[in-house]
Parts: sequence; C-alpha cells; structure tokens
Amino acid sequence: MELLTTGITFFQKGGIVMYVLLLCSLFVLSIGIERALYFRRMDSGRAFARDFYLALANGKRQQAEKLADDARGALADILFAVITKKPEARKNPATYMEVQSGIALAKLRKRLYYLSVIVTMAPLLGLLGTISGMITSFSVFNLESGQATAITGGVGEALIATAMGLCVAIIALTVHAYFSQRIENIVTDMEQCFSMVETAEAGDIHGVKEEAS
Repeated sequence: MELLTTGITFFQKGGIVMYVLLLCSLFVLSIGIERALYFRRMDSGRAFARDFYLALANGKRQQAEKLADDARGALADILFAVITKKPEARKNPATYMEVQSGIALAKLRKRLYYLSVIVTMAPLLGLLGTISGMITSFSVFNLESGQATAITGGVGEALIATAMGLCVAIIALTVHAYFSQRIENIVTDMEQCFSMVETAEAGDIHGVKEEAS
C-alpha cells in the first residue's frame, strides 16, 4: 500500500504531461494485447510452414493438403485454396498467392505504426514535462529567501517526466520489435511455401531431407 501511495505521489509531481504519458502507455498495452490475439489467430506458425514445405517437397501432396486444411491462419488458408485448386485460385495461382499474402500482411502490420510514433513521441513528451518543471522551479528563485534547495528539489521532480517518457518508449519499442520480427518470420515462411507450391505445380520435385530454414 505504501509503495502504491509513493508511486501516486511521484506521478503527481511529474506534472500534467504524466497523464498524457499514462494514456500512451495504456494505448501501447491495448495494441499489444489486440495484436497478440490477432497474431494467435492468423499466424499459422513456423512448424506448419516447415511441415508443409517438406511434405510438398517430397511429393506428399495429400499430406500437405491435410496439413493446410487442419491448420489455422492466413498462410494455411492461402495454401489450401491453391493446392486444392479452388475457383478463386485456379486461374492464376501465383497472382492469387501474391494478392492474398499482401492483404494478410497489411492486416498483420495494422496499428504497429502507432507504436513507432509513441517510441518517438514519449521521450519528447517527457522532455517537455521536465523543461516545464524546471521553468517553474527557476521562477521561484530567490537568493534572499534561500530557495536553492527548493530549486534542486523541483528539478529532481521535473526529471520524473523524462524517466516516465523513456519507460513508455522502451515498452513501445519492445512490443513493436516483437511483432515486426514475427511478421518477418511469416514473410519468410510465405516465400518458401509459395515457391515450393509453384515448383510442385511445375512438376519439378526431387525431394528434400533437410528441414526448411
């Protein structure tokens, strides 16, 4: 309880900018949770991509089809439509895979831009709060009244805003980096699987023993 009270006291000393930073931190948290739930539904996973690649590379088309049918996510849906020659993918499989993957990746990247904005904005807001606090501290400067201690204390309190801004930026950067890396993995999986599908359709399958990277 005492720790909570101390935290609230420090928060209030940071000034009005602290409330803006609090909103930013809640926004980052909400985006992180929403994206995590969305990726959980739409990311087929690296294990699926590896198994599908190996099955198709070794000529096990029915096994690859079953894998795509049983799996969830955007990649599995695209591959299932192509490998089962659904009407929308039958005429031009390569174009279908390119268009659908582009749509899927755009949805995966949705809202991540806001995180990059907060990464840049949060430290600036913290700096603004610190400068505002320092201006207030120096405005009460009065040597005759012995205000030196009050000034240094005021500067210390003003630095709370900078610390808060840096914390929010670090959290936003971490969340953004995590989902960006997952998207890079998905792109790699898509490229490998799509390439193998095109190779299989061309009948140029020789089989592989090693796992796809």
